Amino acid sequence: MKPRNILSLLLGSSLVLPAYAADSFDAASFLHEKCSSCHDQSLYARPDRRVRNRAQLERQVRFCDANVGARLFDEDIEALVDYLDRHYYHFSE
Repeated sequence: MKPRNILSLLLGSSLVLPAYAADSFDAASFLHEKCSSCHDQSLYARPDRRVRNRAQLERQVRFCDANVGARLFDEDIEALVDYLDRHYYHFSE
């Protein structure tokens, strides 16, 4: 295969990969596998929590993502924020 064809293949696949990754992201599984090592469910329900609105929740999720080096896609962060909001925080109600 010629170098030009390899480059085209790599560039083309990198444009498809983020869309596939976002579609396959499971927020519940990610939360259980990655977040529960630092946070148990009581963190989300305690009355003195720092997160008071959805914007703060997204900032906190982004902070945790950067802190643990997960490098989530924006769509995955949004899915995780949606999951946390729906199951624990209830800001969108």
